[in-house]
Amino acid sequence: MRPLVRAGLQAGLGAAALGAAGFGYASLVERNLFTLRRRSMPVLPRGHRPIRVLHLSDLHLMPEQRRKVEWVRGLAELQPDLVVDTGDNIAHPDSIDVALEAFEPLFDVPGVFVMGSNDYWAPTFKNPLRYVVHGSSRHFSGGDPQPLPTHRLTAGLEAGGWRDLTNTRAVVEVAGEPVELVGVDDPHIDRDRYDVVAGPADPSVLLTVGVTHAPYQRVLDAMVRDGAEVLIAGHTHGGQVCVPFYGALVTNCDIDASRVKGVSRWWAGAGHQPSSAAPKDAAWLEVSAGLGTSPYAPMRFACRPEATLLTLEPTR
Repeated sequence: MRPLVRAGLQAGLGAAALGAAGFGYASLVERNLFTLRRRSMPVLPRGHRPIRVLHLSDLHLMPEQRRKVEWVRGLAELQPDLVVDTGDNIAHPDSIDVALEAFEPLFDVPGVFVMGSNDYWAPTFKNPLRYVVHGSSRHFSGGDPQPLPTHRLTAGLEAGGWRDLTNTRAVVEVAGEPVELVGVDDPHIDRDRYDVVAGPADPSVLLTVGVTHAPYQRVLDAMVRDGAEVLIAGHTHGGQVCVPFYGALVTNCDIDASRVKGVSRWWAGAGHQPSSAAPKDAAWLEVSAGLGTSPYAPMRFACRPEATLLTLEPTR
């Protein structure tokens, strides 16, 4: 065999082996490396004691995922003041009891929730290359989705004491203080009806928090215009498969990649402007990369699954 041909063959085999190793790591290792992220936001009045919010999102639970269930149950040891669940809890009709088992130790804590598309419809196979090209799963369908018994999930969460924020505004007592929460149904499938909950923030409460599964600009802008100081969302999976030292390639919505996970600033009309350009009265936005994946794309790379302990702190 000629030296150049031999070198080319060796390089090709090496690249194939590296790709196989990366795929194995993403599908067998990293997607199970559940991580607690600790974030903070200076939004409370001076002198106020901090409030700790546990944000859970995108579990995409399958009935056999015991490791994930036990990890979520263990989060009760954090003793948060509030739990916010931003949806996509399940990925199978038989996952509802499993999800309620995961949340059960947290039902002693005040909680609120909204639903994501995967709480309504079981996932279907979709070509991941089309997702990368389009940047959003709204652009294509993977077949006829199976409806899920969402009413059972909603009833179970409410029986545990959590408030349903689906296109709803509510005041919840958190650490002895009234907190206003405004939620919408999943904007990714056009179920959001912010018009039915629109209105100025209640000046008598400690603060106003906007909650949505998918962080679409139209929803974030509307919430901020009405005076929400904190915005909480999931859905993006943090990009799910990211490029090391670069970050996410897609967000699966119209938010920019710089805000695909973590804490940033948002104001009405922010669009693709950097968070560093935020005006002084801009809201704080926290987007969780979530804890799961679709069963048809069970991998994460450079984007570990996560829950967030969000500490609301007094301004300095």
